[in-house]
Amino acid sequence: MPAKLGTIAAMNPPLILASTSPYRRDLLQRLRLPFEVRAPQVDETPLPDEPPAALAQRLALAKARAVAALQPQAVVIGSDQVAELDGGAIGKPGTHARAAAQLQRMSGRLVIFHTAVAVAHAAAGFEQVRLAPVRVRFRRLADAEIECYLRAEQPYDCAGAAKCEALGIALLGAIESDDPTALVGLPLIRTCELLRLAGIEPLRSGAA
Repeated sequence: MPAKLGTIAAMNPPLILASTSPYRRDLLQRLRLPFEVRAPQVDETPLPDEPPAALAQRLALAKARAVAALQPQAVVIGSDQVAELDGGAIGKPGTHARAAAQLQRMSGRLVIFHTAVAVAHAAAGFEQVRLAPVRVRFRRLADAEIECYLRAEQPYDCAGAAKCEALGIALLGAIESDDPTALVGLPLIRTCELLRLAGIEPLRSGAA
């Protein structure tokens, strides 16, 4: 059951980011809250016929739960991103060849990046998850552009090979989102919402 507002804050809990992603770490630092980083041990294999949006939410919550189970007094943030094209999920490519194939498929197309964030506090029985979809229109990409981008960024650990916080922005024609950091991997508007539900107010807790 969700904790009452302020219940968790009264415990003065540590804040943990359940992610080793440097991109999510850098985004969370914007809130000026002290936090630690822990690597969640989660099987990220999709379930049969699992929709991309559901997969992102399930994995974000699973990451938060995994770390919260080991640190029950901590407020834990988990996040995950799954790209969707033609109704199917596009994962992290892992290799140059797969990244090139993904970008060729996405060229000139509309891709939805489903970015989910979850906050959990095991001791208080609190957990919530939110989804921040980002609609991205890719430019029509020449093979030479794709190769130039991949050599420069090597974005093999990014969903859809789209490292949009760097040179990947040059791949895009338009972005539609109500949470501007969601495309990079952590939707801060929704993160702040969940932290407030847990009794942690960044505007009061953060540094001046």
